[in-house]
Amino acid sequence: MKPNIAYSILELAIVSQGETIQKTLHNSLALAKEAEAHHYKRIWFAEHHNSDNIGSSATSLLIGYVAENTTTIRVGSGGVMLPNHSPLIVAEQFGTLAHLYPGRIDLGLGRAPGTDQATARAIRSDFMEAAHSFPQEIEKIQKYFSNENKAAKVRAPIAEGTDVPLYVLGSTTDSSHIAAQKGLPYAFASHFASTHLHNALRIYEQEFQPSEFLNKPYTIAGVNVLVADTDEEAQKLFTSLIRMFVGVLTGSRDPLHPPTEMSEELKQVLKHPMLQQMLRYSFVGSKQTVKTQIQEFLEETGVDELITVSTMYDINDRLKSTRLFAEIMLEINENR
Repeated sequence: MKPNIAYSILELAIVSQGETIQKTLHNSLALAKEAEAHHYKRIWFAEHHNSDNIGSSATSLLIGYVAENTTTIRVGSGGVMLPNHSPLIVAEQFGTLAHLYPGRIDLGLGRAPGTDQATARAIRSDFMEAAHSFPQEIEKIQKYFSNENKAAKVRAPIAEGTDVPLYVLGSTTDSSHIAAQKGLPYAFASHFASTHLHNALRIYEQEFQPSEFLNKPYTIAGVNVLVADTDEEAQKLFTSLIRMFVGVLTGSRDPLHPPTEMSEELKQVLKHPMLQQMLRYSFVGSKQTVKTQIQEFLEETGVDELITVSTMYDINDRLKSTRLFAEIMLEINENR
């Protein structure tokens, strides 16, 4: 029997027009509680900086906030952008979280800055050097988490021996080589970077080296999911995400716009090659429509887990979509 496909959430804490950042962060907790009630495996917080419309900047703080107010769902980073940080400090932060919320903390690690180059340099003046040293920086974190590091001159005692699984994140094929060589689970950001998904998965699975952490490949794919009662209602909710991605391409990062009817103009905008690439793995519609799309994606990719992004203006629409998608995955897993 094939194992069940796990399903999870990637949260960016995107700020909607008229909402405060405080309310947005409280909405993230509401989403986590809804996900926990419907058997989502994990909720991860992304790391972004210098953006008016994204509230997930201090990743470890959000993880602690959500873990403190939930009981079973795994909570982690999707991810910590490692070149922005000292591996020692990351180990101390996540080691602390592991003691407070044992068996529930994940550490996803990425190489991108999560911001523009000027901000990246403001965060860490040697950012480019750290980015090129990404594999070695991962090894430093692994060392700080290991019991064997007790005899080292530089230690993170609070992290030593704690159970914090590491995940390598990526949006190109570079990260797939690293994840495979290190024998770590691999998460691909196909919710906005679809071009290299299949090559990255192939490389990871072909080059995978079993390790003390993982004996066979484990893959996670990011997808945009917007489920509503009807296809038309879901398409309307989708208009907020379309406008957000247009803003990304044009450099206009406004708070998330409320949904509108799907106009002919927006349909034409969706045909732009860049938008088609970025939104290729967006599954939008009623339960039956999205179920069909998800089944096709799973057959096409063979991934072990889906991590969903549900960018919608109203938290109530997000909560409903979260419930409906859980029903979809329950039906898919029952028929595997």
